[in-house]
Amino acid sequence: MFAYYVGIAVRNLRRSWGLTLLMVLAIGLGVAASVTTFAVFRAVSGDPVPDKSSQLFVPLFDMWGPRNGVARKDPPDALDYFDAMNLMRDHRASRQSAIYPIQPALAPADSNHHSKNIDGNAVYSEFFPMAEVPLRFGNGWSDNDDRQHATVAVISSALNDELFAGKNSVGRTINIAGKDFRVVGVLDNWNPQPRFYDVHNSGGFTTQKVDILVPFQTAITAGIKNTGNTNCNSAMNSAGFDGLIQSNCVWISYMVELRDASAVQAFRGYLDDYVNLQNRAGRFHWKSDTRLMGLREWLEFEEVAPSDTHLSLLVAIGLLAVCIINTTGLLLAKFMRRRGEVGIRRALGATKRSVYLQFVTEASLVGLSGGVFGLALTALGVAGVHALLPKDIASLAHLDAGLLGLCLLTAVVATTLAGLFPAARASAVQPALQLKMD
Repeated sequence: MFAYYVGIAVRNLRRSWGLTLLMVLAIGLGVAASVTTFAVFRAVSGDPVPDKSSQLFVPLFDMWGPRNGVARKDPPDALDYFDAMNLMRDHRASRQSAIYPIQPALAPADSNHHSKNIDGNAVYSEFFPMAEVPLRFGNGWSDNDDRQHATVAVISSALNDELFAGKNSVGRTINIAGKDFRVVGVLDNWNPQPRFYDVHNSGGFTTQKVDILVPFQTAITAGIKNTGNTNCNSAMNSAGFDGLIQSNCVWISYMVELRDASAVQAFRGYLDDYVNLQNRAGRFHWKSDTRLMGLREWLEFEEVAPSDTHLSLLVAIGLLAVCIINTTGLLLAKFMRRRGEVGIRRALGATKRSVYLQFVTEASLVGLSGGVFGLALTALGVAGVHALLPKDIASLAHLDAGLLGLCLLTAVVATTLAGLFPAARASAVQPALQLKMD
């Protein structure tokens, strides 16, 4: 019976092809706009570590105090060296790590090549399990390596391919910032977006790859400078990297892992106690704004997802709604023009239900056609996104099977729903009255 309905629907759609084309264009445009915008929204608001995000937190507090006698709206979004080291020393979380970006010089393997700078981070050993860093070869370094300021490193797969032809390089040596570092691990494919563990420096999204990770204190001892953002409340007492370490400038990202609600509560209490201790020591002379933000809250605080993506999604959904309303009107006009046909079919024995299902099938075919057209428009839309948006965000918006399925499903379901009322009105025609009128 379904094939019969489809056959009738195809003939009717061909008979009034102009109206059919108009509906297909409307549905295709509305669906493509909403799905393309959703692709961007999904890219910028996705969870970078869905298995761990509920356990990751960022501690903040105000180590600068009021500005011109007025309390700050928010505390700085990073820590200075003094406070970061105190938190690491107290170690009140299951796992934790101070983090700062580096760009050390990598010495060439032979004299025929020049040295080059590579991007990376200085972190602690607990960073690897906390951030679920995947490793192709080897492991991260140990807590003892952190304490001993060991010259060890974890390198990226790309750097491993370049230096060691993709072979297991664990135990090999590379020269970083003038010192020999022993490779203890090689990263698997890993480029989380947004760069959740160092939003202070990356802004969330970045095209930079992580080529090397080294122990935090090893980097400090070797004088490997911070290449990220540095914000200062006052002038440093001395210049250079040593002056930065001794200042109250904020430049260090900090993340902790807290596995349950009681651990979160305990760490909040610890932060309050720490700030009170600094106050009693005479370092703070103000009530510090202490915060412990969950990862999702932290990303919102840093405005990682551009606010205009939310607005664009709402506008696109509104456009889809307008297209559906217009399609409803067109279907109603199309179906009601065939009242005479409906009257004859009902007089010949067709039930109201069968006429209703036939009209709904026709609406669904319009939706399917609009969905196919919408797929082409969505592909063009995603290509346009890559041309218009910043590379670090645009690269995340891509077509996949799920997005294509969403496009077709949205078109069919939306048009079918739009056709329910017109189908009900048209199938409610009284055959005797309609034949008399005709």
